[in-house]
Amino acid sequence: MCAENGPHGKGGQFDEKIIKSFMRGFGKTMILWMISREKIHGYEIMRRLEKFYSIKGMHCQEIKPPGPSVIYPVLHDLEKKGLIRGSWEMHGEKRVKYYEITPLGNETIERIRDIMKNHISRIWEDFWNDMFPCEREEEE
Repeated sequence: MCAENGPHGKGGQFDEKIIKSFMRGFGKTMILWMISREKIHGYEIMRRLEKFYSIKGMHCQEIKPPGPSVIYPVLHDLEKKGLIRGSWEMHGEKRVKYYEITPLGNETIERIRDIMKNHISRIWEDFWNDMFPCEREEEE
């Protein structure tokens, strides 16, 4: 347990659960989005998600980026549902499975964009500005 978030800390176990839930809630959507941007393999997805999960101020060791036991089932599920397509390629001496978006996957991403833009954008912007005001000021 984190010292600052332990059972007697700022928020206890409930605080950790909320943070974990928030961080994991974007999983499938973020993976699908990454694949929509470029052809990519599972290890690279894990590497990029590691950056997302190592946000400044997140010092709790228990909130770890998803590993292969999480990422690959998500990739297989997205592939089974026809949102992505995998193909094996040689990467040096290794065979590596690269994933790319399908037309159905692109349609899904576009629907998500539409929902975010037309239905959630204002509340999301308010949430983001309230949660991360310093980052906005640094960008300007």
